[in-house]
Amino acid sequence: MPSRFRDRHEAGQRLADKLAAYAKRPDVVVLALPRGGVPVAYEVARALQAPLDVFLVRKLGVPGYEELAMGAVATGGVRVLNDEVVKGLRIPDYVIDAVAAWEQQELARRERLYRGDRPPPDVRGRTVILVDDGLATGATMHAAIAALRRQQPARIVVAVPTAPPETCEALRAEVDDVICAITPEPFQSVGLWYDDFSQTTDDEVRELLARAARAARAA
Repeated sequence: MPSRFRDRHEAGQRLADKLAAYAKRPDVVVLALPRGGVPVAYEVARALQAPLDVFLVRKLGVPGYEELAMGAVATGGVRVLNDEVVKGLRIPDYVIDAVAAWEQQELARRERLYRGDRPPPDVRGRTVILVDDGLATGATMHAAIAALRRQQPARIVVAVPTAPPETCEALRAEVDDVICAITPEPFQSVGLWYDDFSQTTDDEVRELLARAARAARAA
């Protein structure tokens, strides 16, 4: 049985151990999927001595069954749909459009909240490590990858503390490297593999981004 993580910070430290090949490389940037991915990515970026920023993605939940993802939206106007869920539940376009519009508003709010006037990082030609606190279906990560591709990075690396084996395997066809620290079976849920999986707050996200920026300036 794979060992659980105490919290997201410990998960990030353990994940960073598996990313040692990317340490102290000037081409590397770490991008976190907020909110839960930020404490994980903070520890990864600190260990690798790489800059940290956020990459905004919002899951599109099925109305009435919000935990079930019918797709996701990401920065740059990207929308990715889970065709199996959409067709299986016969979800009409107007429902998808309404949910996407709502989530796009929340995505824009978080962009302003987390980044303020600071421009997003220029990832063209760089190695991007995309970090979340775990994956279930991988819908949000698929959207992040699709959006990031438009910015022409040299390499995309997906790094998460935990995910089902089949989700990690499916992502390998889309990116250059996939690092999943533990891949338990049966998986059930991301939160099951953390002792503390309490919600990450907006204030915590902002504090960790500010702390990472101060460390980068001092380096």
